[in-house]
Amino acid sequence: MNIVCLDMEGVLVPEIWIAFSEASGIPELKRTTRDEPDYDKLMRWRLGILKEHGLGLKEIQATIAKIEPLPGAKAFLDELRATTQVIVLSDTFEEFAKPLMEKLGWPTIFCNSLEVAESGEITGFNMRIEQSKLTTVKGLQAIGYDTIAAGDSYNDLGMIQASKAGFLFRSTEKIKADYPDLPAFEEFDDLLAAIKAAL
Repeated sequence: MNIVCLDMEGVLVPEIWIAFSEASGIPELKRTTRDEPDYDKLMRWRLGILKEHGLGLKEIQATIAKIEPLPGAKAFLDELRATTQVIVLSDTFEEFAKPLMEKLGWPTIFCNSLEVAESGEITGFNMRIEQSKLTTVKGLQAIGYDTIAAGDSYNDLGMIQASKAGFLFRSTEKIKADYPDLPAFEEFDDLLAAIKAAL
């Protein structure tokens, strides 16, 4: 029994925070898990910047509404889901992910949630579980699944390395250089072929 675990941002859809950085004109918000391995530290820093600029959930959701999946992502996901089980594992939040999942045909996603004040200010965040991607992969393995994983960032490495097959997809030159043993792909067709070969 196989199950494929995919990262969302950078793999299926553009990075939400980069899009919001461009829309809001705040260059600091371009920092992502490709740059900062400590997700908790990254999120607390982001919330501080949002507070400083008086921005909240509504403004971020307005940007997300304009984001489209990466070219070829939906066709890739459709073919993969017709072949095997797929779960999107993301450190994003339900409040961000929903419109993107709709555009991708509602794949299953495991992610986190935000704490939002009545004013719309994002006051905090609730991580589903520590090291959620790695923990989820280990949980799936514990109930009899072989996992195949793909992602682009530091927070994907745990699930990629713990899986029977794992791939980097459109990752950074630094991550690819630091992990030369991980097959790295740039095109959906190549990733799909590698996943099918691993099945």
